[in-house]
Amino acid sequence: MKKLLIALLAFSSSAFAQEHHPLEGAWDLTVAMENRNGGVSSAPSWLEVRHSGHKTLFGHFVGDGGSSRPIAEVFFKDGHVSFKIPPQWEKEEAYLSFEGDLKDGKLSGTIVKPNGKAMAFTGVRAPSLLRTQAPVWGKPISLLNGKDLTGWKALGPKNQWVVENGVMKSPASGANICTEQKFTDFKLHIEFRLPPASNSGVYLRGRYEVQVEDSYGKEPYSIYLGGIYGFIDPLFQAAKPSGEWQTYDITLVGRKVSVTLNGQKVIVESNIPGITGGAMDSDEAAPGPIMIQGDHGPVEYRNIIITPAK
Repeated sequence: MKKLLIALLAFSSSAFAQEHHPLEGAWDLTVAMENRNGGVSSAPSWLEVRHSGHKTLFGHFVGDGGSSRPIAEVFFKDGHVSFKIPPQWEKEEAYLSFEGDLKDGKLSGTIVKPNGKAMAFTGVRAPSLLRTQAPVWGKPISLLNGKDLTGWKALGPKNQWVVENGVMKSPASGANICTEQKFTDFKLHIEFRLPPASNSGVYLRGRYEVQVEDSYGKEPYSIYLGGIYGFIDPLFQAAKPSGEWQTYDITLVGRKVSVTLNGQKVIVESNIPGITGGAMDSDEAAPGPIMIQGDHGPVEYRNIIITPAK
């Protein structure tokens, strides 16, 4: 009787075990996109695939813009992967179509956007970024000299950013801007001020956006102030009214992020799954700059201080 019970338990465990699928996990994608000049440039993208039960695959996708989008079902057969998702910010009604092949541990294929444009992509598995030791912090570095844009570079044909009285400001929508220095793990202190209904963002390593938005009185949500855009909701909304100076204190170690907004901890050691829309690239293992969004409306920043890990 005892042997029969053990056999039944073993069968039950094997019958309901969920095996890891070869496509499962996170993928950093690089997409060949047509640029404004008619040429081709690279844009980052991201895909995550998981399993549900024995047969069904589902996931999340981040394009060159917008937030992480759910994929109800990912289809995979004989090394070929495909899915379709509805438009997000696009004006067209057609679905985005993803077709690719998994070969030798890499992905390649074509993405067709809702406007009908086809773009080739390649993909590699995203790194874990797991840190086995606690960071040892170096000396704080002021990233803003209070006089001019030394140490910063605009990411667009027209630079609208100026520095006045210690404040770096974007008076109107225009180019994003980033530091010339690149960083891996760090603590970041940054202060900002927004007019009503404006929007910006602070990109950690140029890849992970901590949202900056006029969010006073709104519910906590990843696309509002305090959130990691499209991925992590703040625990509660700690926003001040527009027109007031506000403060972020952010720690990023590997994928693990903690965010304090206006002195209140709103994200505590949460893992960022992947790049957010608008990232500079998808090379997650590499160091990257601090990028600030300037293409969504007026915004001001001051007292930008970073403490890198040694």
